[in-house]
Amino acid sequence: MSNYTGQFSDFTLVGFFSQSKHPALLAVVIFVVFLMALSGNTLLILLILSDTHLHTPMYFFISQLSLMDMMYISVTVPKMLMDQVLGNHKISAAACGMQMFLYLSIGGSEFLLLAAMSYDRYVAICHPLRYPVLMNHRICLLLLSVCWLLGSLDGFMLTPVTMTFPICGSREIHHFFCEVPAVTKLSCSDTWLYETLMYVCCVLMILIPVTVISGSYSSILLTVLRMNSAEGRKKALATCSSHMTVVTLFYGAAVYTYMLPASLHTPEKDMVVSVFYTIVTPLLNPLIYSFRNKNVTEAMKKLLGVSIPH
Repeated sequence: MSNYTGQFSDFTLVGFFSQSKHPALLAVVIFVVFLMALSGNTLLILLILSDTHLHTPMYFFISQLSLMDMMYISVTVPKMLMDQVLGNHKISAAACGMQMFLYLSIGGSEFLLLAAMSYDRYVAICHPLRYPVLMNHRICLLLLSVCWLLGSLDGFMLTPVTMTFPICGSREIHHFFCEVPAVTKLSCSDTWLYETLMYVCCVLMILIPVTVISGSYSSILLTVLRMNSAEGRKKALATCSSHMTVVTLFYGAAVYTYMLPASLHTPEKDMVVSVFYTIVTPLLNPLIYSFRNKNVTEAMKKLLGVSIPH
């Protein structure tokens, strides 16, 4: 412990750009993606709020997903870009802890929200007559509250423990933000028990939503295949396949980061995988979930004053 560097010293984020041969070009690309993600999700929220035809449980959940995505990408990308522009890669222990808490809480909430969205589609397609009762406004608010509560609990449990481990020697975090595994690697104490508990926590946070999602979409698929209407089949399959694309990206990246053995990880791989769920997914969500949707495109035309032919 002679080289113990103190809990409240600054950390250094080695960052994503140090791995690139063209850091300036990469910074511009990420900045453009960041603006597109923010504008796409903001537009989607405005469309859902402004058009009464979109005041349904499905679009309520999509608007919340967009809000989470905007918060999620804003937790990591602005700091990463500012570090590159200013050439200062320092982050205080307090800022690191706050960043960690926010991304864990928002990410955990989004895991659960995707499960709630799959349940909403299950009820809509498999039990359409009972849908207004099973997915009324009060139940939607209750589901959303549970998502935020359990997601925040994830942040409250993991952040304080991670940030209080003693650190000896280098305080260089080989990542572009304060991700739990990257910070834990700096500790000079035995973190085996903590990593095991974190693994169990992540299994529950990922396994339960994945079980709900798999069950919901399996039931939907069986119901869709029994449909007489070819148009109904096509619409239901298009909706579900787009949802599953987002789910696979988001959960796949999380499984790699938190559930695969340390021997399969390298700092470079970890950063690339993190880009998928911190930067790419917030950009894709509004495109995959809604802008391919007829109701949303009609709402956009109405907002822009474009006449819709009947």
